[in-house]
Amino acid sequence: MEPGKLEPGKLELGDEDVRLPWLEGEDEEFEDQQGGGSGQTLLLVALAVVAILVIVGGIWWATRQSSEQPLVASGGVIEAPKTPYKTRPENPGGDVVAGTGDTSYAVAEGQSRIPQIGQGDAPGPGFDGQPAPQPSPAAKPDAKPSPAASAAAKPEPVVSGVGVQVGAYTSKPTAEAGWNALKVQYPALSGVSHRIVEGQADIGKVYRLQAVPGDLAAARALCSGMKSAGLSCQVKQ
Repeated sequence: MEPGKLEPGKLELGDEDVRLPWLEGEDEEFEDQQGGGSGQTLLLVALAVVAILVIVGGIWWATRQSSEQPLVASGGVIEAPKTPYKTRPENPGGDVVAGTGDTSYAVAEGQSRIPQIGQGDAPGPGFDGQPAPQPSPAAKPDAKPSPAASAAAKPEPVVSGVGVQVGAYTSKPTAEAGWNALKVQYPALSGVSHRIVEGQADIGKVYRLQAVPGDLAAARALCSGMKSAGLSCQVKQ
């Protein structure tokens, strides 16, 4: 083909790299915008990674500084005592308490024991701590009683019947005082007879105070009423 002449059916549009904006479509503009958005996303991700690394590094540095601080002791050395911390007691067996007996062993085996009021002039628990009235002083006998007076003296009558034991005392006067206090505590005993029975217990001689209402049914009714009032009693046939 000769120079300067164009082939039939072809147009010479120039260099292929030359952009012709009026020939570009919408798809090419969308691709340009999408390429710019990807760059911004990568930048944000990189900034987030850098921020996380800074936070983790700060935490690690703070913990490392606190762990490297030396521990300081707050006290000195405690010296051991020069004397032995254990010594042999002078009385290895211990002191024997007055009134110690075998009551605990008997109760552990299922046996019953009559409750006893502690020693002293005042009645123990069960009478609300009311002091027992002092017994009136008995008239002093003459130095030489006359034979007629001796013949006239009679032994104290023994009250018979089913008894209701209401206490035990270390002496007869304290038992009488306990009966007077008990009648104040439980007025139903005012018209009931009583008796004091001497006996032996683990602590020695005792004086058992018993109310005697009559037969077995009356004794059970009296003891039931006393228990309802918070008092201790036991029917003795």
